[in-house]
This record gives sequence, C-alpha cells and structure tokens, in this order.
Amino acid sequence: MMRTELDAAGIRATQLRAAYLRCRELNARHGRTFFLATRLLAPAQRPAIHALYGFARWADDIVDEPPIDDATGSRADRLDAVAEDLHDSLSGNRDDDPIFAALADTVARYRIDHVLFDEFLESMRMDLTVTDYPDRAALDRYVHGSAAVIGLQVLPVLGTVGARAEAAPYAAALGKAFQLTNFLRDIAEDLDRGRVYLPADELAAFGVDRDLLHWCRDHRRTDTRVRSALAAQHAVARDWYRYADAGITLLHPVSRPCVATAAVLYSEILDRIEETEFAVFTARATVSNVRRTRVAGSALARALWARRGGRVRALAPARD
Repeated sequence: MMRTELDAAGIRATQLRAAYLRCRELNARHGRTFFLATRLLAPAQRPAIHALYGFARWADDIVDEPPIDDATGSRADRLDAVAEDLHDSLSGNRDDDPIFAALADTVARYRIDHVLFDEFLESMRMDLTVTDYPDRAALDRYVHGSAAVIGLQVLPVLGTVGARAEAAPYAAALGKAFQLTNFLRDIAEDLDRGRVYLPADELAAFGVDRDLLHWCRDHRRTDTRVRSALAAQHAVARDWYRYADAGITLLHPVSRPCVATAAVLYSEILDRIEETEFAVFTARATVSNVRRTRVAGSALARALWARRGGRVRALAPARD
C-alpha cells in the first residue's frame, strides 16, 4: 500500500521512498489512532503526514528517553544537534538521515513555514528543565510549540476551501485539544518522569498540589479533591474540541473525514476517563480497537465519496 501512496504523491527516488517508509513505520507503531485516521486521506496526502508525525515522534522520544550511556551525550546536546540537522536539511544541505530527508521533502513540497519547527523544538527543550506550570498562560506557551504547531504544519497537506489563515486557529486548537487529552490520560506516567502538565494555580483552587498527586499515584487512587480538579481540566479540553470542530468544514472535503475521525476517537478518551470517574492513576484510558474500526469504517464511505470527481487534484503539493 505504501508504494501506491508514494506513487500517488509523485515520490520516485529510491532513497527518498525508503525515507518516507521509515516515517510511516514510526506513525504505525506510535500513533495508532492517528495512523488509522491517516488511512482516510487520499493516498497522495499520506506520505507527508507520515513525515511530519515521524519527525515529531522521533524528537519527542529524545526528550522522554534518556541516553543509554554517556557516549550519546545529554538530551540537551542531542536536541541541539537535531536543531542543527533540521536547519541543514530544510536548507537542502543534508539528506542522509531518512527522517530529515522525508521531512525536508514534505516541507518543500507544501511550503510549510520553517518557524513552526523551531517552535516545536523550543517546547521540547522546555521538557528538559520545566517540571511544573504555574498557570494556564505558562502551560499554553508550552502547548503552542508541542501541539498547536503540529496542527499548523499539517494544514497545508490537508488543504482548505478558503484562505488558510481562516482555518489556522481551528487547526491549532485541535492540536491543543489532543495535547490536553494526553495530559489527563498520562498524568501518572508524566509524574514518573517528574512532570505535571496541569496549571498549578487551577489545581490549588481544589486543594491539589504535587504531593497529593504523588499520593494518588503511589496508592493508585484518585482523591476526591483531585477528581474535582481533573473534572475542571476535562471541561477545558472539551471546550477546545468544540471550538476546533467548527473548523472542520473549512478543510478541503477530501480531508474532513480524516480529521473528524481523529477528533471523535481522541475525544472519546475523555469519555473513558469520565466513565471511570477519573481513575487515571489505576489504568490508562483507551478507545477499543473495535470502536476505532467502527468509527473509521463509517467515515470511509465519506472519504471515498469526497475523492470522486477529481477533487483530489486540488490538493496537489507545490512543486518547483
């Protein structure tokens, strides 16, 4: 199937095709929901989404997984090297690394703003030193680079029915909604890494601090104060999904089933969290394979219909 996608995207060079395949493997392994939703895009769009996600996943792993030994250098050094290699790749001065090669090709084809990648790496650097966020404004600065810019990166690939600037706030908002969902789902895992991705002042309003969160983690129980605080954060995430949903109609018709499916499935993680009464310290909230398949299956007919009549041609990437 990947061969069909690469052919549809006009990617012919053997080495470059292998680079995109590497990114597709990362997407399939780490992003089950996103990978499934990507299958609803036109074949020509999929390699670019894989390249963008593959780079983001790879850089995020550098932050979350410490070096095996001193010879690999510190995570900060590795991120600095990534930033330098990224600059070289986007400038056309490096193509030996498969992830950078696919990313640089995608950025050039779709004329994606390079600043978005600088902002992403800046948030990755924050993860090396920042362990708490005092208020919503501080957290929003992190989320902009870690998630909102991802929505902005993929927007040129998705295409829009009008000016891209009109759809941009909604694309950024959906990335933010996904990230806020992650923060609630992964609170125990993040605590194990020494991080709390919830505004400290908003937690304190319910009598919650880091010590109480650790107590919940250690005892695998959700204190009533923590439950109330998480419910408030849950409502914030819901608001961002509602806002982002209004922007789906601004996307190219071919891309709407994919984005709508990703939004539905990811927002249902919030449903699972709520159904368990915020027992996020006991088990990781997930959406079942059966449910993912059912939602994607119902969207497939809409996706196929949108591709009829030559509509996909309007999404052809920019070429030199």
